[in-house]
Amino acid sequence: MHLQDKTFFVTGGASGLGAACVRLLTASGARAIIADLNNETGSKLAQELPEKAFFVSTNVTDEQSVQSALTKAVELSGALHGVINCAGIGSAEKVIGKQGPASLESFTRVININLIGTFNVIRLAAMTMSNNQPEENGERGVIINTASIAAFDGQIGQAAYSASKGGIVGMTLPIAREFARYGIRVMTIAPGLFDTPLLAGLPEQARISLGQQVPFPSRLGRPEEYAALAKHIIENEMLNGEVIRLDGAIRLDWNRR
Repeated sequence: MHLQDKTFFVTGGASGLGAACVRLLTASGARAIIADLNNETGSKLAQELPEKAFFVSTNVTDEQSVQSALTKAVELSGALHGVINCAGIGSAEKVIGKQGPASLESFTRVININLIGTFNVIRLAAMTMSNNQPEENGERGVIINTASIAAFDGQIGQAAYSASKGGIVGMTLPIAREFARYGIRVMTIAPGLFDTPLLAGLPEQARISLGQQVPFPSRLGRPEEYAALAKHIIENEMLNGEVIRLDGAIRLDWNRR
């Protein structure tokens, strides 16, 4: 798929991985819909990219909110050609903690936002894109989801987060197979340790230490590197139904703490 004059719906697009995608897509001639709950940051980013990016307040877990945002996207640009699902939250809680068993409410919240929210956007956006006029190769759209290496190398305290990201990994292939008849590709990126708002609260020394665990390059990943891979996926029509680890070859060992 060529990026020029195409429109992409980016959840979590106000910051981190999503914002990097918005900037690269618009710099490449596409339009971006910033779908996020952070009104201030999302609006500011859209103002930086006038006529190229538009902010639409969106709750990925709410059907009406997502559908309204998608409708707005089509009204603004005439059609929707792709989705990049970056919305998500982190979680760190042992199943058996000092205060007793883990909170079922917090587990449900992580699953609801990360996994069900991703699926909610996929199903509604795919319905919209299925009505597109196909390109010469038959393609109507592309969907890129965000998992994590925690889907494969989950650590103690990451039960909810790993389960949510593992679910995204698990549904990638069956949805790609189903959407093949519509000419809609489905891919997932599983980032490693990236310099995003999820790690922003850590002390600088801790961030450096995490980066040094990566075999090469020995640093935290940059959001721009995630965006570069997303752009390549969009442009390479043979990429479909696969999960790509973007992690500098890191494999996280478990510990007993």
